[in-house]
Amino acid sequence: MTVSAKTIAIMAANPALSAVLTMVLAGDSRLRVRPFDSESELFAYMRIAPLDLLVVDFDRDGRPAYEMVEAVRLNPSLVSRDLPVIALTRAITPPMRHQAISAGIDEVVLKPMSPRHLLQRVQTRLHTRSIVGAFASGYLGPER
Repeated sequence: MTVSAKTIAIMAANPALSAVLTMVLAGDSRLRVRPFDSESELFAYMRIAPLDLLVVDFDRDGRPAYEMVEAVRLNPSLVSRDLPVIALTRAITPPMRHQAISAGIDEVVLKPMSPRHLLQRVQTRLHTRSIVGAFASGYLGPER
């Protein structure tokens, strides 16, 4: 039985972090890793190809990560709106926690972290791929 490769998108805070995370995640031959420099590149890709997981950084420039994830969840033109999302951040504040939950972010990982730790979290999230919440109810976040 052949297992198809899972496609992971990465939007890190800077090109160096993106390169390191891409290299470590791509070390797992079951993963195809696609780094993105901008939200517009990510959305263009998502209009034509499915993703299995998104890693997004709260500390990146541009629209806040939770708003971007909400846009993914609500955009019917995207191939995979219900994909699991892992967010990276330097600190978790109460407002950020609420925003992450309401946007449907599945997991938040604190930086600095080992890239291997992120690899483990990605593998676990893909293995236990259960999308939390439901579109019809309006709630997309993890059950708490």
